[in-house]
Amino acid sequence: MMRHRHRSQALALLCVVNFMVILDAQIVILALPSIETELGFAAGDAQWVMSAYLLAFGGLLLLGGRAGDLLGRRRVFLAGTALFLASSLVCGLAWSGGALIAARAVQGLSSALMAPTALAILMTTFEEGPERNRALAIWGGTGGLGATGALLIGGALTESLGWESIFLLNVPVAAGILALAPRLLEDSRAAAERRAFDVAGAVTATVALVLLILAVVEAPEAGWGSTQTLALLAGGAVALALFGAAERRSPAPLVPLAMLRSRTLAGGNLVMLLAGMAAWAVGLIASRYGQEVLGMSPIEFGLGTAVLTLMAVVGSYAAQAAAGRVGPGPVATASALLLCAGGLLLTGVSADGSYLGDLFGGLLVFGAGLGAATVAASIAALSGVPERSAGAATGLNTAAFQLGGAFGAAVVTSVVVAQTDGRGVAALTDGFQAGFATAALLAGLGALVALGALCRLFARPALP
Repeated sequence: MMRHRHRSQALALLCVVNFMVILDAQIVILALPSIETELGFAAGDAQWVMSAYLLAFGGLLLLGGRAGDLLGRRRVFLAGTALFLASSLVCGLAWSGGALIAARAVQGLSSALMAPTALAILMTTFEEGPERNRALAIWGGTGGLGATGALLIGGALTESLGWESIFLLNVPVAAGILALAPRLLEDSRAAAERRAFDVAGAVTATVALVLLILAVVEAPEAGWGSTQTLALLAGGAVALALFGAAERRSPAPLVPLAMLRSRTLAGGNLVMLLAGMAAWAVGLIASRYGQEVLGMSPIEFGLGTAVLTLMAVVGSYAAQAAAGRVGPGPVATASALLLCAGGLLLTGVSADGSYLGDLFGGLLVFGAGLGAATVAASIAALSGVPERSAGAATGLNTAAFQLGGAFGAAVVTSVVVAQTDGRGVAALTDGFQAGFATAALLAGLGALVALGALCRLFARPALP
C-alpha cells in the first residue's frame, strides 16, 4: 500500500482531474453567444459545442472504465490525459465551427478515458471504509467545485480573454498531470484471466448511450413526441437489450453480471442519475433567470453561484462523516430531501426579484444537498466492488451523473418552453418556476429511491 503522504498527493492529482473533466462539461454555457458570433454558427447550432462533448463523454464512459480494468488504469488514464491536452489545444485554436465541434467530441472521448480510470485508481489506492469515504468526499467536493465553478470561470475568462481561453486553460493543467502521474499513481488492472475484451458489449453499450443522450439533447427542439426523438429512444432501448444479451453470453463482460445484479449498485447509481438531473436543471434555469430576468452579467452570476459551490463542499464532507456512522442510505435520503427543498425554495422566484431574495437561499440549500447526495450515492454504489471490476463500476457511477445531466437539461428545457406563455420577464419567470419545480420533483424521486432501496438493502453485500 502506498505511503500516506504519497496517497494524499495522488488524491490531490486525481481531484484536479475530476475538477477539469466536470468543469469542461459546463464551462461553455456562458461562452456560447461569443462562440456563435465569432465562428459564424447558424441559429441553434452552437449548442453542439456542448452536446458533442456530452455525447462522447457519456456514451464512452463504460468503455473507458473497462479499458482501464483490462489494459491498466494508469496507462489508460495517461492516454486520456494526453488526448485531453491535444483536443483542448485544438479547441482553443479552432478555425471554424465544425473544427470546434469535432475537437469537443475528441475532448469528450478523452474525458471518458480519464474520469472512470481516475476514480478506479482512487478506489484501489484507498481501502474501503472511512479512509475511502474521506477520499470520495474530497473527490465529490472537487467535482462540485468544477460543476459550479464552471459558470464563474467561464464567464470571467470569456469577458476578459475571449472564449478561446476556456479551452487553452486545460493545456498547462493537463501537461502538469502528465508530468506528475507516473510518479504519484500506481498502476493496476484486472486479473490476467479476465483480460479478454468484450467487443459486442462495448459496441452495444456505446451505441445505446449515444442514442439515448442524442435523443434527450435534441428533444427540446425536435419535440418529445417527434419521430426523431421516438426513433432515437427506441434505438437506444434496442441497443440496451442487445447489450444485456451480449453480457449474458460473454466470458469477460464489459459489466460483470454480478455487478448488474447488485441492488445497492443500482440504487446508488439511480440516486446519482436523479441528482445529476436535478443539478443540471437548477444550474441551467438559475443561470437563465439570473441573466434574463435579474439582468446579471456572466461574471456577476458566476460569483453568485459561489454559495452553491461552498455548500457543495460542506455537504460532501458532512456526508462522508455521517455515512460512516449511519450508513449511506439514510444520508442519501436526507441529501435528496435537501435537493428537493432547495428546488422548492427556488420556485418562489419572481419577475421583480433580486439575487438575495430569490436565488441565494435556494442555492445554499441545494448546494449542501448536491455535495452530500453525490458522495452518499457513490459510497453506496461502489461499496464492496472487487478491484478487478473497479473501472467498470466507476464508469457506471460517472455515467449515471453525466447521463442525468443530459436528461435533466433536456427535460427542464422542454418544461420551461411549455410553461412560458407569452413574452417578457413575467412569462419567462413562470417558465422558470416550472423548471425549478421539475428539479424538486426529480430530487424527491431520488429521496424515495434512497429510502426504499439503499436504506433497506445496504446492509447486504454489494457484490458476491
